[in-house]
Amino acid sequence: MSAKNLSTVASDLIASYGNTAKNVIDAYRAGGERVVSLLEQRWNRALKESRPELTAEVAKNASAAQVAFSTFYFKGLSLTTDGAQQVVKQLVKVAEAGVERAAANAALFEEKTGVTALQTLAQATAPGALALSKLAAQIEQKTADLASKIAGDDVTTVSAKRPSAFSQRRASRAV
Repeated sequence: MSAKNLSTVASDLIASYGNTAKNVIDAYRAGGERVVSLLEQRWNRALKESRPELTAEVAKNASAAQVAFSTFYFKGLSLTTDGAQQVVKQLVKVAEAGVERAAANAALFEEKTGVTALQTLAQATAPGALALSKLAAQIEQKTADLASKIAGDDVTTVSAKRPSAFSQRRASRAV
């Protein structure tokens, strides 16, 4: 395996780690959505059970507070996960560019000096890099499966725009 092939394996490995990180972020997002959905259900159930003991204004304020908290939580979840996705994307991009540059410099060094020590090193490390690449691909697949399990069928995605607390209040007044 040449240094060029080793750089391809390294780039694939970096991409696999990037995809694994994205899968973990997706799992975090889906888990956060599930948590807020469960909290909304419990809040609504508790409000329904205690409604006879509450004045209309207190019940309305409690509903409005729950909507506001959910909206802020979803916005925070969206901002943090979107930001994390961007960081991972940029890190992968920079790491892959570094590998490409290192491979180009190694080839140029060997060409200019006639020393093939780097090619020998690349050949020696190739089996380990391939094994690591296969392991990373398996981890990537497992995290994709995990993210899919966490998301389930009934979870809405954060990327879909949620109405703000203000628009939800306006809509409830109109009814």
